[in-house]
Amino acid sequence: MRPSVWLIAGPTASGKSGLALRLAQAMDAEIVNADSMQLYADLSVLTARPSPADLACAPHHLYGVADASEAWSVGRWLRAARDVLDGVASRDRSALIVGGTGLYFQALTSGLADIPGVPAQVRDATSARLEAQGETEFRAALAIGDPQSAARIQAGDRQRLIRAASVLEATGRRLSAWRGRTLPMLAPGDYRSVVLDPPRAALYTRCNLRLQTMLTRGALEEVASLLSRGLPPELPAMKALGVREFGRHLQAGRPLDAALAEGQLQTRRYAKRQSTWFRNQTPDWPRVREVQPEEQWAALLNLQQAASA
Repeated sequence: MRPSVWLIAGPTASGKSGLALRLAQAMDAEIVNADSMQLYADLSVLTARPSPADLACAPHHLYGVADASEAWSVGRWLRAARDVLDGVASRDRSALIVGGTGLYFQALTSGLADIPGVPAQVRDATSARLEAQGETEFRAALAIGDPQSAARIQAGDRQRLIRAASVLEATGRRLSAWRGRTLPMLAPGDYRSVVLDPPRAALYTRCNLRLQTMLTRGALEEVASLLSRGLPPELPAMKALGVREFGRHLQAGRPLDAALAEGQLQTRRYAKRQSTWFRNQTPDWPRVREVQPEEQWAALLNLQQAASA
């Protein structure tokens, strides 16, 4: 049986990494990255990747392992995470899986369906249909063929609506049916979970400070180095928070304060989307709503004690 596994999730700037590091030291555990941007070696500053000092305090896995020219999928991360977790278990140690990419946690706990690829022309036609019909009519049509997906997908989530309708048209099988054939890597009872969910105002303040601090730690130099490679803009690393905003300052002469303000705005919006995702998709996971590190640690210890009682 695999030693204990903790899932520590939450939005950007919520304090996940610090809390995980403290728990890893207390448990003599190893930390596994579940943040899609911290995978990329080119994004150390912009993603607030663990510092060399942090890395020296506990083993860390899947941080900075991909080049910006690569595009890691959820499936590739899941395969890499499986290998890491097997290695951690072979050392009879616990694993702390930490990050803000909700789909990674969903893949771990619900499985990842081996869905055939959808032709680009089908996806494009589906997108055009959504644009022409509007969400209400489009969702009603989807509900005829795939009522589970139509009911599950949140209002305004165009990407997942298009995905569900495209899969149905391309394969003749409901997306929910494809997903129902999968087994999760971590079954209920195999892990303990927690979501950091600080008050919105406090989270936004931390987001603003986070990006401002990044400037003093070399964010502009990191963006300049990445842009100098001439990589396609559709690659995941090129869409990281701060790349576009600071890139406009470096390449188009936009004032730095305006670039910073735009980056802070986008960071706050991203944090809000993450918080909403975890609220909707993991409603039964315990929450830590505190903001300060000591208070978060105390809250986590209380959750541990309650679970053990």
